[in-house]
Amino acid sequence: MAKLGKISADTTAFFLCDMQEKFRPVIRYFPEVLAAASQLVQTSKLLNVPLLVTEQYPKGLGSTVQELSIQHAAGIFPKTKFSMMTPEVENFLNGPSGKRIDVVVLFGVEAHVCVEQTALDLLSLGKTVHIVANATSSRSQEDRLLAFDRLRQVGCFISTCESVIFKLVQDKNHPDFNAVRQIVKDPTLYTGLTSC
Repeated sequence: MAKLGKISADTTAFFLCDMQEKFRPVIRYFPEVLAAASQLVQTSKLLNVPLLVTEQYPKGLGSTVQELSIQHAAGIFPKTKFSMMTPEVENFLNGPSGKRIDVVVLFGVEAHVCVEQTALDLLSLGKTVHIVANATSSRSQEDRLLAFDRLRQVGCFISTCESVIFKLVQDKNHPDFNAVRQIVKDPTLYTGLTSC
């Protein structure tokens, strides 16, 4: 049976990839990507979905941008390899948190390098991977779009932040629906970021 891409807060983790200060001036549509990423980070806290954050060579590229409140993250891990799959992240996925993670919602930069390599590693572990298109970018739109094509070919789901958020909530009667509605009340502007 084909994977349907269902998302449940009980078995999902959010992976925020390298949204660092030095990338701000060079990533296409960085403010829009940041706005979408912020909605996801807020939702992870509200719905108690584990958030794992990596920072690529933070000594040179800086920390995660201050606009993202990541204090609740299950871990913030420095790395030099491109994939987020550091030993600490793999250890988290293997269950010491007591939570089984089947689905990873992945977003950040750069789509064709760190995000793509992370997705491939996650797929090889049997995880279902959702790439959030409007919260993921690269320095060039061409690299970004080709990365999405490749990721779709290998079995990732390409989605938007609002789609992911409402898949987690599932029902207007969810106790956090009104709070979620406040998070997404300002829709992300059309930028072509979801053109795949």
